[in-house]
Amino acid sequence: MNPSDSRHDQFADRTGYDENFLGPVVPLALPARPSVKTVILPYTHFTVVFRPDRRLAASTAVCIEGRELLEDVPRDDVWLFDPRLPREHQAGDDVYRNNSLDRGHLVRRLDPVWGAAAVAGQANTDTFHFTNAAPQADVFNQGKQLWQGLENYLLDHAAEYDRKLTVFTGPVLQDSDPPYRGIQVPLRFWKVAAFMQDGALAATAYVLDQSPDLSRDADRAFAGATPGAPPPLGPFRTYQVPVSDVAEITELEFGPLPDVDLMPPTRAPEERWRRLESFDDIMMTP
Repeated sequence: MNPSDSRHDQFADRTGYDENFLGPVVPLALPARPSVKTVILPYTHFTVVFRPDRRLAASTAVCIEGRELLEDVPRDDVWLFDPRLPREHQAGDDVYRNNSLDRGHLVRRLDPVWGAAAVAGQANTDTFHFTNAAPQADVFNQGKQLWQGLENYLLDHAAEYDRKLTVFTGPVLQDSDPPYRGIQVPLRFWKVAAFMQDGALAATAYVLDQSPDLSRDADRAFAGATPGAPPPLGPFRTYQVPVSDVAEITELEFGPLPDVDLMPPTRAPEERWRRLESFDDIMMTP
């Protein structure tokens, strides 16, 4: 038997994201245009909706059981190709080697790591597949710190009796994304969280921006790029945004979530995206 066939069989028990996890049905975030081809890849407690044409995920979805999270599962830090896809369709080490790009987890490593120890360990390993990564600047600043702590903050605000959360995450894939080593590097990432609040489904949405210096236009910023080097990326900026705006910029469908958004609607475009300096800036009431 081919070793890759054996690894393929190892995924037979992966049930992936559960759209009934919260009670109300919350489906995967799928492309609105049928012409955008994706592959659905179930893992342990999460699913990746993968776009082979971009060699990156279009979206991911994870179920988080806050009461059963295991925080002492060690990191693997061994990134793997998913044998269910041809390697040339995935962004592997060739993209991340000898440069300033990190393999940014889309499904955060700790989010699916819950339940029995063996299951949690499997979920941990599953997050280290290249299908669950996208290139991010290696800088660490307040904006990125906010981004990485969003799930913990939202779990604290989910109904205490269930402590459940579903989180959708992905890169904003645009035709204008700068090319590098056979892929196009996304300049923004998005996250939409769904949970129960006061017995009803609720959602909030966020965008992480790693665009170059916004005081210059993108063409001028990229004109200064060193040939063969990653595109010049800026410091991370995190925003709370309307769920409907994420649907618009990603061309993904989010089922019932735009209608249960906790961010108050506003008519002024310049006020729709709320830059977060701390978790206190997050709007959690409609």
